[in-house]
Amino acid sequence: MDLKEKTIASFKKYVSGDEFSQLKLPVIPKASVLIPLLVRDGQLRLLLTVRSIHHDNVYSEIINGCVGQLKQHAGEVCFPGGKSESGDRDEVHTALREAEEEIGLPPDKVETGLLITPVVAFIEDSFKASPNTDEVSEVFTLPLEFFTKEADHSGYPVPSVFGPTHSFMYTDPSTGKIHQIWGLTAALAITAAVLALGKKPEFEIGFNLDNPASGFKDILNRKLSKL
Repeated sequence: MDLKEKTIASFKKYVSGDEFSQLKLPVIPKASVLIPLLVRDGQLRLLLTVRSIHHDNVYSEIINGCVGQLKQHAGEVCFPGGKSESGDRDEVHTALREAEEEIGLPPDKVETGLLITPVVAFIEDSFKASPNTDEVSEVFTLPLEFFTKEADHSGYPVPSVFGPTHSFMYTDPSTGKIHQIWGLTAALAITAAVLALGKKPEFEIGFNLDNPASGFKDILNRKLSKL
């Protein structure tokens, strides 16, 4: 198996199925994000976007069974994605529609079917982003392994749905720009790195990844009990 096939096999071990189907969720707007992976020079990389100066949005969401407020502000690093619309068939359709609108990623060039909400998918290494400047000012990739290293990581005892708040400072070698990746985006990136690479981070993450679906379900139950 090549690296891509191995990664897909690793993710499929953790497909949650209907793990959350029996939970009584509050009626709030749903959102979905796309976590785009690609293989470049024998290395797994992750694609992220930077919100444009025109974009400032706050909405309630359910992501991977976690209820909370996702705040997207100008200049913030995040995954492609957004709120579900009435014409969306499911979470995958929401993520793909948003990714096409934001960075010009054609849905037929995305290999999905790994995890749902967030949607983990492979895209082609040759993909050239065409950012919608009303929403995205920049698109960049970085090694997925970056999210397992302690060197550029900081953890804060500020509670979130995943435990403590994680933050990374990434310097893009091609532009010299420094990006802060934190909060929910960082937590999802850590999760993707651990599951794809099969290695634990060099720092304490504050949530259980031995059984992700069960762990997130426990978190969700605790959150719902306080609503």
